Formats: sequence, structure tokens, C-alpha cells
Amino acid sequence: MTLTQRLETLPVSRFHYLLLISAGLGWMFDSMDTGIISFVLPVLMKAWNLSPEQVGTIGSIGLVGMAIGAILSGTIADLIGRKKVFASTLIIYSIATGLCGLSWNYESLLFFRFLVGFGLGGQLPVAVTLVSEFSPAKHRGKFLVLLESFWAIGWLLAALVSYVIIPWLGWQSAFYIGALPALYVFYLWKSIPESPRYLASKGKLDQAEAIVKSIEIQSGIERPATKQVPQHISKTGPKMAVTELFSRRFIKRTVFLWLLWFGIVFAYYGIFTWLPSLLALKGFTLTKSFQYVMTMTLAQIPGYFSAAYLVDKIGRKPTLTIYLIGTAISAYFFGLSTDVQTILLTGSLMSFFNLGAWGIVYTYTPELYPTHARATGSGWAAGFGRIGGILAPIVVGLMIGSYRLSSQSVFLMFSTVLILTALNVIILGEETKGRPMDEDS
Repeated sequence: MTLTQRLETLPVSRFHYLLLISAGLGWMFDSMDTGIISFVLPVLMKAWNLSPEQVGTIGSIGLVGMAIGAILSGTIADLIGRKKVFASTLIIYSIATGLCGLSWNYESLLFFRFLVGFGLGGQLPVAVTLVSEFSPAKHRGKFLVLLESFWAIGWLLAALVSYVIIPWLGWQSAFYIGALPALYVFYLWKSIPESPRYLASKGKLDQAEAIVKSIEIQSGIERPATKQVPQHISKTGPKMAVTELFSRRFIKRTVFLWLLWFGIVFAYYGIFTWLPSLLALKGFTLTKSFQYVMTMTLAQIPGYFSAAYLVDKIGRKPTLTIYLIGTAISAYFFGLSTDVQTILLTGSLMSFFNLGAWGIVYTYTPELYPTHARATGSGWAAGFGRIGGILAPIVVGLMIGSYRLSSQSVFLMFSTVLILTALNVIILGEETKGRPMDEDS
């Protein structure tokens, strides 16, 4: 039995849950840092007298960093390992978030937000690659969606920090709190091992064997060691060229993932970066806007859990299609809403479906590439998707500022993008439920 087969057939054990929590806390800090800027923007808009276009640019510059970070970190993680990149990117975005609190003008904040985005964009695809490579085939979808569910917890923390701290100590203090996750790296380095799949792909069978054996012991399983080196692995491991993503073997998967990521990132960052500000433009106070966003964010948690259940029951394609269409419908009616009850209902449904869809996207992506290309493929897909996130806040700013269009028009645009993204899943997506992450997949 190969190392891959031993990992795929393991029962879920304490190790898997500790890995999920350890990586999930890093994911939670990612979300908190992303969410903080969303809640700070309405305050800065007034304090610095920023135009809607400038606010949109602040939201987008972080996405520029995320695109570059995702591409570089994904590629580097296939060269030097998942664990090193995961830890280093956590330090980068945490320190950069603290520096945002020292911003003295619009331009300095743009620079620091770029650095935050670089670290965030680098960590997310590497983290999901690492967890996917440890997860047993039957439970992989559930674990990856649950990993993504930590995003909702981080966003709630950001909302709580912003709601309590900003009125009391000012917007800078929210960024200083966002720097604290840098301390978590010391625990992270000790608690998370390197991926055995990665080590085996580089010919480091002894190290990979030791990690797999340790997990098996924790699971109460005795198996003979893997002595043979798989034929497709050399001493240095297979080389990954970015052009391989467009080879006959991967071109359909690459096009599918890049379009999927573009659509869902465009909708998410366009909607949620602007959400407190859009609510303020509807006539609500900033305090009320923060309260409503916190309520909507709570709906993300059952969205994740329902997606975690369905993704291994009915599959990736149907679940993702349902959640994308659900997001599109609820976003359209959110744009039409004027009273508080309807805004909260449609906004909560929008959060429920959108973040459930995100969990499935992070499940789907690493399953479509083999080990030697997994982090690179995931990183480039996420990087291309960030282009959508770069454009969306700017587009919303232009629609509201220059063209003076209503929020109804803004959300009609997002609904259209999401429907097109669902069609991409239906036409180009392939089902990966229960499929082993074989090295030659």
C-alpha cells in the first residue's frame, strides 16, 4: 500500500481535528484582517473625506497583493513545502495589518494594504492544499468546507472589534489588534507537520513515512511501512512548470477553475467590501450598518455547515451550482430591499449561500491537480480570481460615484455574474466526490 493510499483510507482521528483547528485558526485570522478593512472604510470615508472611487481603490489594492501572493506562494509551496509558506505568509499579513494603523494618509494605507493582501493571498491556497493532502477521501469535502467556515468566525471577530473598539479607541486600534496573529506562528510551527504527499513527491520517503506512521498510531492502526518509491517520483521529484496548467491534461480544469474563481471573488469582494458603506448609503447609521452586517455574518455559519454536509453526500458540482444560484437570487432581492426586515432576510440568505459556495470552491480546487502541481494550480487559480476582486470594488465605486446608479443596479450586476459562474460549473466542472487525490490524476 502506497503512502497516498494509506492517507486516503485513514479513519478520521484526533490528528485530523487538531489539524483542522490549527489551520482553521490561521484561516480565522485571515478573515479578521480582511473584515477589519471593510468596517474601517466607512469611518475613513468620513474622516479623510474620501470619494467612493478612492474607497474602492483601497478595497482593490489588497486584492492586487492577494493575486501576486497567491501565484508566488502557490508556486513556492510546490518547491520548498507547504508548512514554510503557510507560516511565513501569516507573519507577513499580521505585521502589515498592524502597520495599517500607522497610516498617515491615503497613499500610505494603500501601500500597507497591498502587503496585507500579499500575505493573505499567499496563505489561503497553501493552507487548503495542506489540509486537503492530509484528509481521507471520504471526508475531504467536509474537512475543507469546515476549514473555510473559520472565515465566518474571523469576520464576526472583525465586526465585534470594529463595533466595540473603533467608537472607543479609533480606527487605528482595530488594525493593531489585527497584528496579534503574528504570535500564533510559534504554535503553528510546532503543531502542523509538513505534507507527506509533498515530501514523497520530492523523494523524501523516510520523512513522509515517519509522519504517516505517527498519524496511523494516533488512529490505532498498524500497517507495514511503504518501502518502494513510486515509479513516477524521482529523487528530486517531478518539476512543475506553470505552462503545464495549460497542457492537454489540465487545460479544461484550469479554464474551469480560473472562471470559477473570477466569478465568486468578483461577487464576494464587490458585495462584502462595500456592504457597510452600501447600507450607510441606504440611510442607515454606521452603527446600525455594523449591527446588520454582524447579523448577516452569523448566517454564514449554517451556510458552511450545510455545504459541508452536502458536498460529500450529493457531490461538488450540484452543491456548488445550488449555492451559486441561491446567492444570485438573494443578492438580486437584497438590492431591491428598502425596509430593515427584508434587508436582514435577503442579506442573511446572501451570506448563507455565498460563503457555503466559497467552502466548496476551496474543496474543489486542490482536487483537480496532482501533488507536484497542486499548490501551483491552486495558487494560480486564486491569483486569477483576485483580478475579479480587484475590479469589483472599483466598479461599484464608479457605479455609485460617477454614474450615480442605485444599489439595485449594483446587485443586479452581481446576480448576473453569479448565474454565469453557475453555468461554468454545469458546463466545465467535473465531479470529484470520493475520488482519491492520486499522483497521476
